[in-house]
Amino acid sequence: MLRSFWTQWFPPPPNFTEKDVPRQDGKVFIVTGGNSGIGLELIKILYPTGATIYMASRSEERAKAAIQSVVAGKPTPPKPGALKYLHLDLDDLSTISATAASFAAQESRLDILWNNAGVGGVPVGTSTKQHLEGHIGVNCVAPLFLTQQLIRHMQEAAASHPGSVRIVWTASLSIETHAPANGVDLSLADAGRTQNPPRDYAASKAGNWLLAVEGAKRYGGDGIISVAQNPGQLDTEVWRHQSSLLMMFMRPSLHPVKMGAYTMLYAGLSPEINADSNGAYVMPWGRVMEGGPRKDVSNAIEEGHATKFWEWCERKCEPFNESRGLR
Repeated sequence: MLRSFWTQWFPPPPNFTEKDVPRQDGKVFIVTGGNSGIGLELIKILYPTGATIYMASRSEERAKAAIQSVVAGKPTPPKPGALKYLHLDLDDLSTISATAASFAAQESRLDILWNNAGVGGVPVGTSTKQHLEGHIGVNCVAPLFLTQQLIRHMQEAAASHPGSVRIVWTASLSIETHAPANGVDLSLADAGRTQNPPRDYAASKAGNWLLAVEGAKRYGGDGIISVAQNPGQLDTEVWRHQSSLLMMFMRPSLHPVKMGAYTMLYAGLSPEINADSNGAYVMPWGRVMEGGPRKDVSNAIEEGHATKFWEWCERKCEPFNESRGLR
């Protein structure tokens, strides 16, 4: 565990950056939470490639300001892509179908979905609109619902480009230190409110690993790759609920946000990620981990825990699912 912890907190330099990304003309991407932090840094890398990129976030005002900052950035790329806002509120499952419908009205395909948006360390007592524990609801249940609502667009893209179509889930080093036994304890997840912020956050990140593995199992036959990635220990807003005393000690060891974007870039576009590595766990700043970050969670996956968690999430979404029969 100590070796894994160290290599994820202090990784070697990235080997897949903007200079390694070919043109992406005709491709369509969604980056959730793209108006700030890692998502915004990723979009800055993707914008010059020619892809159509949807910045999915709750605040239209902040998203449009972020889009303008990318478009106005220097140097101006010779053939940039298109940046569009997509409303997304992961705190409210009743809005997800409308988000997918808005996307479907504009696009016939989706090549990569980066499930980047999330919350971390929210206060005790936090619940979503549907009374789900704050972390598991925003970080796992709603992203799975969004993914399923968009999966037909991904299948359409994979029909002509199998292996290049990807779902990227966001994990965390906290899985190793704070997640409960087997990654997710459904009895705790069913509590309906945040009880222990570090543990509940870590459980949601382990949940994203489980969803990545199960997604690979369910969609791999369609030519879709599903992976989890730990973007790294970064100086982002995810720490905003932590005490100033803690951050005084933590901040010197945190890395620039752009480094996390390289992890996400690798997970989404590196040719090293392929059918053979479907379901992989990607470490900072773009390396595939053998096995996974926790042996007990890996064993739980082998015993069907990922399937159980996927189905648990589906049951939470069912009252809001306007497209029955999704896998």
